[in-house]
Amino acid sequence: MPDELLSRQMPHDLEAEQAVLGAMLIDADCVKDVMDKLRPEDFYIQQNRDIFETIYTMFSYSRPIDALTVVDEMRKNGTFDEETTRGYLAQIMEFTPTSGNAMEYVKIVRDRSLLRALARASGEIGAMVQEGLGEAEQILEAAEQKVYAVRRGRSAQELIPVAQLIGPFLNRLNDLASGKTGLPGLPSGFSAVDQKIHGLNKSDLVLLAARPGVGKSSFALNIALNVAKQSGKTVAIFSLEMSREQLLIRLMASEGLVELGRLMTGRLSPSDWGKLTQAARTLRQTDIRIDDNPMLTAAEMNAKCRRLDNLGLIIIDYLQLMTSAGGKGYAGENRQQAVSDISRMMKVMAKELDVPVLCLSQLSRANEKREDKRPMLSDLRDSGAIEQDADIVMFLYREDYYKEETENKNIAECIVAKNRHGETGKVPLRWQPEYTTFSTVEFRYDEE
Repeated sequence: MPDELLSRQMPHDLEAEQAVLGAMLIDADCVKDVMDKLRPEDFYIQQNRDIFETIYTMFSYSRPIDALTVVDEMRKNGTFDEETTRGYLAQIMEFTPTSGNAMEYVKIVRDRSLLRALARASGEIGAMVQEGLGEAEQILEAAEQKVYAVRRGRSAQELIPVAQLIGPFLNRLNDLASGKTGLPGLPSGFSAVDQKIHGLNKSDLVLLAARPGVGKSSFALNIALNVAKQSGKTVAIFSLEMSREQLLIRLMASEGLVELGRLMTGRLSPSDWGKLTQAARTLRQTDIRIDDNPMLTAAEMNAKCRRLDNLGLIIIDYLQLMTSAGGKGYAGENRQQAVSDISRMMKVMAKELDVPVLCLSQLSRANEKREDKRPMLSDLRDSGAIEQDADIVMFLYREDYYKEETENKNIAECIVAKNRHGETGKVPLRWQPEYTTFSTVEFRYDEE
């Protein structure tokens, strides 16, 4: 029995690990392909991990890679052993006569790495259950997070060396500089807004706030439709206020430019039917998912989104309703603390899923007491940590909401009040209430 226990090892394939390293040492052209698929922690044997990590660092700094340069770099970083390392490098190069099958070996190494990560996660989940660390719902949430981290191919708690971040950063920067990608984030469909916020960026919490009836739900749906059409990614909409049927009607009105009143009553002209047919065809080609359960918690939203493979954007309408949706989890807490906790969960979800989260929020009545009704950060209802957690805060303002007799009829302002990625300011938008849609306008207001 002791011998059997000592012989137990986590899943790995020594020959595949050596073949991957050997391929990179004899053919530098395959290094970039391997780097896209593997990380140092994917190697089980420590010596192999040290060699790969050295090559990884050299690749990040665009240094030439061969047996001699790798040996020199390993001497510098203290992982080279004169007695064993040189002979081991020669052995794996001899073991690998060609780099032609490198990506097949990469698949094997990657597969074994995922199996080890799954084994560790299952062990940790078993330990939590046996030790009774929390209630069943809490353990389930923690277990889903661990399995999702394995699915993403990374540890939820690992420390990432800066050297591993440089390569992807430079590649992304090169794409932006060469014009391959126009924006760092997903385009919202409103070019003037994107110029300020640089699109909807991964891991960002974007807060969109306005008074009731100004059009924040419509603006969010416009963004959802634009992102789904232009990026081809999945957009998840959690509506705690409107039903999925109401959301669909607005999407059809906006995309088909059919008056909302006609859609609600069914009094459609022949041209309306033609527009609706085209709108339906367009919507069928998008991947927009809607959940209108008003009692969803932040944890449940997170769990649902983890199961979406091509997720690009999450929209939540709206933040304050999630305080009641939190149910027993917020019993006895004051409203401001509950909303602050929810906003923090939204930011954690954005980082964990690595997608932008667009969260709608109500405004307090404080702005109505001022002569200038334009919203300010201090107007965020139950603000607490909302302003702190959000990467971008945008307000919608319409002068005709407060003054019926105004020359700025159906002109809205998207006010970027906080922006961690760039400048703040105002962007004019045209509001078409009959279609519940916003569009850009040709002119800009003078920025104050």
